[in-house]
Amino acid sequence: MTILSAQSINRLARLGMITPFVDHKVVWNGKSYGLSSCSYDCRIAHDLTLAPGEASLAYTIEDFDMPDNVCGFVVDKSTYARHFQSAFNTLIDPGFKGNLTLELVNLGPNPLVVAEGDPICQIVFHWLDEASDRPYDGK
Repeated sequence: MTILSAQSINRLARLGMITPFVDHKVVWNGKSYGLSSCSYDCRIAHDLTLAPGEASLAYTIEDFDMPDNVCGFVVDKSTYARHFQSAFNTLIDPGFKGNLTLELVNLGPNPLVVAEGDPICQIVFHWLDEASDRPYDGK
């Protein structure tokens, strides 16, 4: 697998892989979202408060329509990692369509407040060595 560059992500997003798509970095509430050098930073679709030790599901504003030859990995944003909040690092399968369900946990000592529209995680995309013969088709 090869990590996709900003240029490759941009081309695929313009074909519908990410909607809505922001082709540059935008700073919102001190955190960035949009296209970066080799990932895409997603935003949360709703307000969320996590007490210390609490976990919750969250959803992205962005929808994904993954090509059969691309997968993505959800990774933490360093802004939240420094506060001990983590988005469980999960895989986006080739063929997946829809917004992402994120599993968030607050491992820190203080409540964590995330506002609707805040950047919440980033996605690193990879080319597969060939298109999958069994793309994601729902549960």
